[in-house]
Formats: sequence, structure tokens, C-alpha cells
Amino acid sequence: MGFLGKLFGKKEEEKAKAAPKVEVKRAAKDNAIPPEKVGLDGKFDESGLAKRVAKAFDDADISDNVGLWVAQEGSTVVLKYNPDAESVLAKAKEVAMKVDGADAVRAEPNT
Repeated sequence: MGFLGKLFGKKEEEKAKAAPKVEVKRAAKDNAIPPEKVGLDGKFDESGLAKRVAKAFDDADISDNVGLWVAQEGSTVVLKYNPDAESVLAKAKEVAMKVDGADAVRAEPNT
């Protein structure tokens, strides 16, 4: 199980496998929703950006065996992390910024 399944459940992991690659800008325009709310299937999803970032982490082979969580505040990706995740944090930030709909990435220690 990767980040997507770990953070959002097996159902989301299955949705990602079944859905074709989503063109976020097109889906946002066609469905009249903000890009950060485009889900894995191209439809409205309150946590769409966070789920797409979690999937991007899986695709980039970032280890999910560390304390790293993904959330979003609007179009900002929020990475909460434990000290054991510091080794993957730079790569995680880089990957997150490349996800369509992400305008910023903020990392916060999990306290």
C-alpha cells in the first residue's frame, strides 16, 4: 500500500487505478470547479489536490514507511511530518509542487 491508500483508503487507490490520467485544467474547466478540487477521476473532490499529491508520491517511489501526511488548504499542499520523514521531505516538496493545482507547498513538523 502506498501513500494514497494509507492516507485516503483502498477505495481511493482503486479509483486511481481505474481512472484514466486526468487533465486537471480541462476537468476544472469542464466541470466548473477549482483545480485544487479536481479528484482522481476528474470530478469534484474536497481533498482532490491532496489525493493527487499522494498518488504522485507513490508514482515517484517516495517511501510511505515514514511519518509523512498530505493535506491541503486551498491550493497549498500541507506536508505534516515526523523526524523520520526528513530524509524524503525535499523530494516530497519537489514532487508536490509539480502536481497541477498546487500553488505552494508548506511543510510542518507534526507536533
